[in-house]
Amino acid sequence: MKKDYIFRLGTLASALLPSALSSQPSALNSKLSTLNSQLNRPQPNVVVIFADDLGYGDLECYGATRVQTPNVNALAKSGIRFTNVHAIAATSTPSRYGLLTGEYAFRHPNTDIARGNAGMIIRPEQFTIADAFKNAGYATAAIGKWHLGLGDKDAEQDWNAQLPMHPGDIGFDYHYIMAATADRTPCVFIEQGHVANYDPSAPILVSYEQNFEGEPTGKENPELLYNLKASHGHNQSIVNGIGRIGYMKGGGKALWKDENIADSIAAHAISFIQKHRQEPFFMYLATNDVHVPRFPHDRFRGKNTMGFRGDAIAQFDWTVGQVISELERLGLRENTLIILSSDNGPVVDDGYQDRAVELLGSHRPAGPYRAGKYSTFEGGTVVPAIVSWPKKVRAGQESDALVSQIDWLASLSALVGARIPKGGAVDSQNRLGTLLGEDRQDRPYVLEQAANHALSVRTKEWKYIPPSPGPAVISGPNMESGYAREPQLYNMQQPYEQENVALQHPQVVFTLQSYLEKERTGGATYKSPISK
Repeated sequence: MKKDYIFRLGTLASALLPSALSSQPSALNSKLSTLNSQLNRPQPNVVVIFADDLGYGDLECYGATRVQTPNVNALAKSGIRFTNVHAIAATSTPSRYGLLTGEYAFRHPNTDIARGNAGMIIRPEQFTIADAFKNAGYATAAIGKWHLGLGDKDAEQDWNAQLPMHPGDIGFDYHYIMAATADRTPCVFIEQGHVANYDPSAPILVSYEQNFEGEPTGKENPELLYNLKASHGHNQSIVNGIGRIGYMKGGGKALWKDENIADSIAAHAISFIQKHRQEPFFMYLATNDVHVPRFPHDRFRGKNTMGFRGDAIAQFDWTVGQVISELERLGLRENTLIILSSDNGPVVDDGYQDRAVELLGSHRPAGPYRAGKYSTFEGGTVVPAIVSWPKKVRAGQESDALVSQIDWLASLSALVGARIPKGGAVDSQNRLGTLLGEDRQDRPYVLEQAANHALSVRTKEWKYIPPSPGPAVISGPNMESGYAREPQLYNMQQPYEQENVALQHPQVVFTLQSYLEKERTGGATYKSPISK
């Protein structure tokens, strides 16, 4: 608990400083003026907290009993807990691409799970959610996991210099991001387009094709994996006693320690809030915790009966609490809209021997839904989603409205009066009323993308999965894929997608097929939801 105490002591010190100064009338007046301007101005601050691999059933307020998430619970009680929200894809990169651009990833090339040396997938000419807020006068930030590429071209980055393309080119005033994701090289943070804490004595080289001479790997040197060993894959370069995907040389003092990633993300989020407390701000806060490799800080490790995965969920909850506490301390919470969700469904064994499968017990990461990450079944894309804005959103609500994250760009643009240019956010619809709990209007249907690019379509009552190549079970994570040679139709009023009723309802199949075909050819004409 020592580190937690030190962190909170620093926060307390920053809180006490303005209190001490408030003995001077001018300082007190300034503080009151800031508070009043935040409460009275029409534009809220907006914070999107985007968890990684956090399943529908992983939070206490969604039915989990083997892990405690008090901060997320409190957030849910203060606003709306949604029960039918869908991520855009069952894997990270396409899901995040769709959230930030309002465009389905299948319309854009190279949106598979990105390598750590991928070039920027979202290009500067594309309109993004950050552009919407920036054009509305907001300060904007991306903090945490990125996984959308950096630099102009694949595998041509010079990690020892300023990157020629980064989140600053797509609307983010400030960024402090993981170059890709925690299990991929390079294992460094990027701040404002440059490796944070760069160590000139240890220049960085990255390859996804071959190792660098003299560098150990998890495959050849398993004795060096002193923090986590691989269960499948993840046995190339070793950083912090953990094998990774991809090869890396150098980094020195810039290399992260996995146990400190959450602290670093939280600290930079708090710093951004403090710096921009007198103006409206938008922050895309993408946490890492639940994604592999799971290696939480000492103050969380060993505290949960589910092992590292349970500890990581508790660490995520801590991050949420840190951000909310700082908003409250600065008098900003009342006029801050917080949206908390996840990029895709959960996975238990995703490449490391962290005993997650062994210790799972009665916990169901996807809750009542079938399968999880990678899958075309509902567990791949149904995610928790909480919306809280004390000034405008009534507390204690629950909504079962059918919602897709693809609509959040258009909805938030409408909130702040940002105009989306022609050709921008082509798939995003303004459903602000549903997002803020003013109505319970269902989206006519949502699209879901699985790891093999298969698209399925879901209405409130039906789920259609077209024939798709691939194995029934994805090896490694041992995840049901949902891939099958025959069409699949499920009545969503029945649990767990168990009975394929495609032959019994050919007209429903035909209608849902037509939705998919129209989307693939450039956008569907929306109809009323299908009735049974």
